[in-house]
This record gives sequence, C-alpha cells and structure tokens, in this order.
Amino acid sequence: MSESASDEPRNAEDQVIGVADSIVELRTEDGDGARAHQLNLTKPPGSLGQLESLGVQLAAIAGTSVPPLAEPGAIAVFAGDHGVHAEGVSPWPQEVTAQMVLNFCAGGAAINVIGRANDNKLVVVNAGVAIPLPDHQLLRNTPIRQGTANLRLEPAMSRAEAAEAIMLGIETANELVSSGARCLMTGDMGIGNTTPSAAIIAAVTGQDPRQITGRGTGIDDATLDLKTKVIQDALVRLSETDCQSGDGLGLLSEIGGLEIGAIAGLCLGGASLRVPVILDGVISVAGALLAQQIQPAVVDYLVAGHRSVEPAATAALAHLELEPILEMDLRLGEGSGAGLAYPIVRTAARIMVEMATFESASIDSNDG
Repeated sequence: MSESASDEPRNAEDQVIGVADSIVELRTEDGDGARAHQLNLTKPPGSLGQLESLGVQLAAIAGTSVPPLAEPGAIAVFAGDHGVHAEGVSPWPQEVTAQMVLNFCAGGAAINVIGRANDNKLVVVNAGVAIPLPDHQLLRNTPIRQGTANLRLEPAMSRAEAAEAIMLGIETANELVSSGARCLMTGDMGIGNTTPSAAIIAAVTGQDPRQITGRGTGIDDATLDLKTKVIQDALVRLSETDCQSGDGLGLLSEIGGLEIGAIAGLCLGGASLRVPVILDGVISVAGALLAQQIQPAVVDYLVAGHRSVEPAATAALAHLELEPILEMDLRLGEGSGAGLAYPIVRTAARIMVEMATFESASIDSNDG
C-alpha cells in the first residue's frame, strides 16, 4: 500500500478511520426537497413505488433536491482465496478463483456481459488470490497476501492486513469516481467465500449458523453440514478472542476474506465521496455489514441490488434495513445482481431529472 505524503505517514487502520469519519450521516430532512419534487411530477404520488424512494435516496446522497444522473456506472470485482477451503466446504478446486479472474479479463464471464449491456466500466482487483496472476489492463494486481489462513483454526489475516484490504477498496472507489463513475457496484470472486460471509453475518446479526448457512455453489447435504460446523467452530474461536462487538476490522481479521474487506472499503469509499454503491449478493452484504460496523452512516449510501437465495443474505439485509430491488433467485456473485439492478437505479435518477412537473406540462394536479 502507498504511504501518505505527510511527514508522519498514517498506517492503513488510521487511514480507514479517517475515511469513515468523513462520511456524513444523512438525515430525514436531506430528502425533503426531493420528496417535494416527486409530488410535482406528472404521476399520482407513490405510483412508481420503489423508484420514488430510490430517487429520494440518490438526491439525499448528493445533497440536492434533484439528483445527478447515476451514470456512468462502474463495477469492481474483488478476488481472493480462503484457507478455509481446506476444510472441504466447496466442491470446486481453489484454482478456479484464478481461472475466473482470467475469464473476467478476457471478457467471457456473466458480469462482463451484464456490464457491456449497460455500458459499465469493469475493473478486477486481485485482493488475495492464492495463485500469482499475470498483469492485464483490466486487473489491479495488488494482492495483500496469497489467500487467507483457515478461519476455523486461526485468524484469517492480521489486523494490519484487514485494514489494507479495506483501504484497497477505498482506493478503488477513489480511482473509479476520479475517472468519472457516478455509481459503484460491488462484485466478488473467491472459491469458498460464502463460508466467511455466512460467519460474518452470523457474528453481526446473532443468527444461528444452522439457519443461515447456504449451499453456495450447490453443495450436497453432507457438505452443508460440514460447512455449518466449520462456521460454528469459527464463531466459538471468535468468542474466545479480544474482538469486541462493533469492531469491523477485528471481525474481518478473525473470520473474513480479503475480497470481503475490499468490498467493505468500496462501500466506505463511495459513501465518503457521496456516490451510491449498489450491493451484490451474500458476499457483498457481508462486506457491507463490516463497513457498517466501522461507520454506521455508510448504510445511507447503499442500495441492495437483489436478494440472494443464500439465507445469510436475507439476515444481513434485514440487519442493514435495506430493501432489495430484484428477487430473481440469483446466487452467482461476480456483481451480477448489482449489475442487473443498475438500470433501475439509473432510471430512478433520470425520472427525477427528466420527468415533467404538473406546471411544466400545464396539467392540473387536482384533476382525477
């Protein structure tokens, strides 16, 4: 990670705290102007449902009564491997993480197709893939370490590495917004990463792992039982550490993943720049929970792209108090659900900007 240009460079944890402290909590009155504008648009109040609340949220994020256009959009896919894979929680070999990163770079994955369909910029970030990757113009090849340790047995990473992972996401947000992005989307790749995601969600929400552990890439019953036991063991180990409630960095260090930390950083970075961040599925909402632990106000800037079929995702969305845009039985990851929700977010902003008011259209707002 690059050092600060100041005479006394701050470490990554100090940098994370600095970014988190810069995030402004949105108040109800921040959306009053947008709500008033909605009432003047040529439609019955509430008739566009969630599009209206999205428009108000986008305006409040920007601090205006009419939001800026939420375009262009940019998707950041963070990749990392997991030591817990050694426990047999996934039938897929760990090498698939690196192979899929190469597929992203070649333009052949689902998220590439979804991104192209919506003219989204795509960047792939190597947060911690176990296998060295060749450089590519789409790849930010900056692994913090080559995969995490086995969270069932020991901390997944050091606290310093956790802070570096979050800073990687923050820096990615800064770079994308500096290059013109006005809406960010989260994506992930990492064989076995539903295990740390479910562990994080269980730790934050207090949900029983037996209720929220899902099948990930389609594991059988025996593997699901094993995966649940691994998460239970990790939570027992977590309870015996010094990690306190509300310590997002500590939680990431103990039972998280490098790409999950980077997603948390993208959420914090986008919020600090007052740019909306659309979340993907269970890995992304786990990252959002970590971001919330660091700075509760970050949730005001987040949009839930969809509800993953992974049961932990529903628990996390309820804790974040976010209503998903789409419910399409998705469980791919990669940012697919966020990318599919993006046109709706973009349209919500355009309605606020482009739709006629009763006055401009010379329509009597009191008529039927």
